[in-house]
Amino acid sequence: MTRIRQFIQLKTELPGPNSRALIARREAAMPAGYGKATDIAVRRAHGALVEDVDGNVLIDFAGGIGVLNVGHTPPEVVAAIQSQAEAMIHVCGLVATTEPHVQLAEKLNAIAPISGAKKAMITNTGAEAVEQAIQIARVATGRQAIIAFEGAYHGRTLLTQTLTSKYALFKKGFGPFAPEVYRAPFPYLYRTAIGADLSEAQRVELVWEAFERFLVAHVMPEHVAAVIIEPVQGEGGFIPVPREFMRRLREICTRYGILLVVDEVQCGFARTGKLFAIQHYEVEPDIVVMAKSMGAGMPIAATVGRAEVMDKVHLGGLGGTYSGNPVACAAALQAIALIERDDLCTRAAYLGGIACERLKRMQERFALIGDVRGLGAMLAIEFVEDRASRRPLSPEKTVAVVRDLARNGVLAIRCGLYSNGLRFLFPLVIGEAQLHEGLDVVEETIERASR
Repeated sequence: MTRIRQFIQLKTELPGPNSRALIARREAAMPAGYGKATDIAVRRAHGALVEDVDGNVLIDFAGGIGVLNVGHTPPEVVAAIQSQAEAMIHVCGLVATTEPHVQLAEKLNAIAPISGAKKAMITNTGAEAVEQAIQIARVATGRQAIIAFEGAYHGRTLLTQTLTSKYALFKKGFGPFAPEVYRAPFPYLYRTAIGADLSEAQRVELVWEAFERFLVAHVMPEHVAAVIIEPVQGEGGFIPVPREFMRRLREICTRYGILLVVDEVQCGFARTGKLFAIQHYEVEPDIVVMAKSMGAGMPIAATVGRAEVMDKVHLGGLGGTYSGNPVACAAALQAIALIERDDLCTRAAYLGGIACERLKRMQERFALIGDVRGLGAMLAIEFVEDRASRRPLSPEKTVAVVRDLARNGVLAIRCGLYSNGLRFLFPLVIGEAQLHEGLDVVEETIERASR
């Protein structure tokens, strides 16, 4: 039964005629390989609502793929952008120094979950910040090998694409890739020892034993510069790293002088109920990579690490034309201020609890939902053809669910190593009534898919 909508307003079928026209122009002007989750064309957005070019209003559960924790067009961020743009748009940090650039570096050093002296290198994208972290780690340790994990997503540059898993979608035809990158098994416990009657602790033990064999069979730890890991895998399916696995990983990195790099690009800035997801663990990284919601929609990222590590790079070894762009820095400073002022960490935990409870109830109703997981307001459901075998739902059927959601007023995107997950990244400023209305649409859509 379709419930009455208070926030979703559908004036045309979706996509409407103006959306279809703009999408046709996009497809004529842009490469076929540039994907899109929906055929919706957006004209304006505010908070957790977006209005398309046909006047339809939808609820946003994608949040710009984790970019909009503070919501669309927060007035304070808009004002900061306008004020800075009037004063200066660009000068280049390699040429001169600006107040917003320095102020943001100071702020990131203050909030990064690393003890002691820190330094921040501000860049434009998460991929650039990840690549920079790897470069710094190699210089700091004098080693070359990097360990990444199955299911990881770290970007689309040559090096970060090498680090990224999910070959067919992101890497097919693009090789050869960068050398000295080794891929280890990730504790994807839902798919560890399927059918076996094992506890979570036993499954973690199995994956850890595989990791220890990996350090014998694939690369020796004394050769490794860094291990890079997402505390909650994003594209891989919103899978939180088990606490015991993360503790052991930190321990082995310390033992062998390996730098622990945590990629907080998607899970950072209050999304999981902490400012950074690694704060859920009693573990300190050596380098933190951050981006996305750091800038409230502006392209900005950062690599923050222990000062003695960051300072190992030679003069001139770090930089970029747009690094520390003052407009993007002004937006980031205001976005961080809003996260702190409005205690969005607490709000993420609260909203995540509401959403998780409803998704668990849906799991009880629909055999299509194999797993519900995540941390805070970073949640996903994994669709399966069969619960016993856990055979993944096909990507085509998952895409059909996403497109049906869009037709009924909710923007969302898929995720998962098998492209069979639905991720939830609603802005943390979403109202409870808006959240429930969006979840109503999710439930109705899954009900149709189940039939």
